[in-house]
Amino acid sequence: MEVDDGRALMLWVLFFWPWVTATAMLSPKGVNFEVQALMGIKASLEDPHGVLENWDQDSVDPCSWTMVTCSPENLVIGLGTPSQNLSGTLSPSIGNLTNLEVVLLQNNNISGSIPPEIGKLFGLHTLDLSNNEFSGAIPTSLGNLRGLQYLRLNNNSLSGEFPLSLVNITQLAFMDLSYNNLSGPMPKLPGRTFNIVGNPLICPTGMEKECYGTMPLPMSFNITVSQGDPTPQRPKRHKLILALASSIGSICLISLAFGLFIWCSQRHNQQIFFDVKDQHKEEVCLGNLKRFQFRELQVATNNFSSKNLLGKGGFGNVYKGQLQDGTLVAVKRLKDGNAAGGEIQFKTEVEMISLAVHRHLLRLCGFCITATERLLVYPYMSNGSVATRLKAKPALDWSTRKRIALGAARGLMYLHEQCDPKIIHRDVKAANILLDDYCEAVVGDFGLAKLLDHRDTHVTTAVRGTVGHIAPEYLSTGQSSEKTDVFGFGILLLELITGLRALEFGKAANQKGAMLDWIKKMHQEKKLDMLVDKDMKSYDRIELEEVVQVALLCTQYLPGHRPKMSEVVHMLEGDGLAERWEASQRTEALKLKVPDFHSDRYSDITVTDDSLLVEAMELSGPR
Repeated sequence: MEVDDGRALMLWVLFFWPWVTATAMLSPKGVNFEVQALMGIKASLEDPHGVLENWDQDSVDPCSWTMVTCSPENLVIGLGTPSQNLSGTLSPSIGNLTNLEVVLLQNNNISGSIPPEIGKLFGLHTLDLSNNEFSGAIPTSLGNLRGLQYLRLNNNSLSGEFPLSLVNITQLAFMDLSYNNLSGPMPKLPGRTFNIVGNPLICPTGMEKECYGTMPLPMSFNITVSQGDPTPQRPKRHKLILALASSIGSICLISLAFGLFIWCSQRHNQQIFFDVKDQHKEEVCLGNLKRFQFRELQVATNNFSSKNLLGKGGFGNVYKGQLQDGTLVAVKRLKDGNAAGGEIQFKTEVEMISLAVHRHLLRLCGFCITATERLLVYPYMSNGSVATRLKAKPALDWSTRKRIALGAARGLMYLHEQCDPKIIHRDVKAANILLDDYCEAVVGDFGLAKLLDHRDTHVTTAVRGTVGHIAPEYLSTGQSSEKTDVFGFGILLLELITGLRALEFGKAANQKGAMLDWIKKMHQEKKLDMLVDKDMKSYDRIELEEVVQVALLCTQYLPGHRPKMSEVVHMLEGDGLAERWEASQRTEALKLKVPDFHSDRYSDITVTDDSLLVEAMELSGPR
């Protein structure tokens, strides 16, 4: 009888426990507490781009919502809405998301005070509220977050004294409070990576007549002011002692940093924000990247089977894979893996790429390093690239193509103008713009040119890109800038309009000259209908002309004449195009009066040479 009772109990647990867990999350009115908390956050924010549009108060499960990450038990563990132009305030209801481990709200316009209720999130290990407009004091309740490892509150308008309660966060590995209005003395925080630059009222010890908030201070040093030396000049022996002390201190700091790196790399038990799980492997210190074992990715891709090949390119091959938990991923196996720099350098570069977080950028889930291999792991994009989707059926409609253009422009604008340090893509093309489940544009492969070129010692690196997409100055000198990407984006716009690859433009019209000359000719003669993808049933003629004008502005010969990506975004949104186009036409009229010595050096491709197709793939093919 006892055995039967035991089996009955086991069956009850198996079949009813998930329902009990879900029910426990509900309020007496049947509303999920986490849904309620998230809706409170949404209500206090202004969302101009509608990124929180699918947050529904009638939903029972928020795990399918954008910008929300859940655990296998369907508990909300991550909230990430960086760089979405959100404004308003941060609701205190965030404190009711008691399972949160990561909060990423950086690069928005959120104002008001930081809610002290964040101090209830005892599982939080990453908090980034940087580059917003938060004001008021830093809540002392943050000291309750004993497991916090990564804290960024820099570039806000926070004021008041440094809260002494932060000393209680014993796990903290990185803290940045720079460029606020903090004041008062600093407590001693040995062994932390810490930045307070840009706080002119901060005093290192509280004993100074003047404060030194204009410099980043390593908190492992005790900075004191000598009271017994009336003379401004110090004896040489004193200077020698100071130099020796500084040298010893620097060695200590380097040793401390190396020890911190080893400590971070040995931590196994943190939940990963991007929900790529492995109980046994190490992670990068910031907690948002996973380090995979090579064998794990071999199994996921069926030993990198050709059946799983998604694309070949200049950086390497991409394979579809399925992790043990069922998550679909895209695994990029980099070429020349053993020559891609040392392990620490590679991890540093990958970590910098991972910090570029935007809804229109392909996020990096993790990486793998062996003696001969370098691999990057990304989410799987179900709709492939723009290049492949333009060739598929049914054809993309005009509104979707324009939305793709705007999304890609916003992603590039973030890389150029909101990233620190800024990232130049150097290979903007339809094959590197990926599409998610909803055909939203996601810029891929950004940062990889730098990642693989950091070993080069010369200033001008090898040209990376695809024939037909390369800006003239980059093709001739190898020197790139953000205007190189603008040129590539202009070609992308033409690919979206025509449904053709850059090398196919002229062939479509039987042209032997430069493709951009053909585009200009069609625009001047009001024959834009000849450019449009024949499979696209309908389109707005006025919008078509506007997008062609943006493309022509982006592909001007001189980099200085091309707009910035922020200006491109505004023009695609319908702001400022007429004025910019009129100004460019005045410039063109002046050029007609002066001989143009650059026309024969234009980077356009004579389309009768089929061998260039092979060269294009060799330089950098699709993902």
